[in-house]
Amino acid sequence: MERQPSVSSDCSAESQRPSADLPGTTPMMQQYLRIKGEHPDILVFYRMGDFYELFYDDAEKASRLLDLTLTSRGVSAGTPVKMAGVPAHSVEQYLAKLVKLGQSVAICEQIGDPATAKGRSTAR
Repeated sequence: MERQPSVSSDCSAESQRPSADLPGTTPMMQQYLRIKGEHPDILVFYRMGDFYELFYDDAEKASRLLDLTLTSRGVSAGTPVKMAGVPAHSVEQYLAKLVKLGQSVAICEQIGDPATAKGRSTAR
């Protein structure tokens, strides 16, 4: 009997991440999904106020590697948004651990005044 190859959990999680173009996707999530789409193999730390958040498959992976609580916050385009995060003031210790584990990480910072963004955010 021939053995079938197994599918990693990262592959199945990837398929749960919606497209940035789906109706019902918030502007913030559209931006995150575009950034994540450009860097699918890198954990994306997305700054939201005093926290760096990770979403979907990144949240699942970071929760395992960093022993973070995996939560869910609402839905985006009909898909539950899995989320994990770390306080901005202590992000360096988490980044150091990930780098030591051989993980690549991207940091997305907000630039400009969010109050004047009119529904759009900018990342660098």
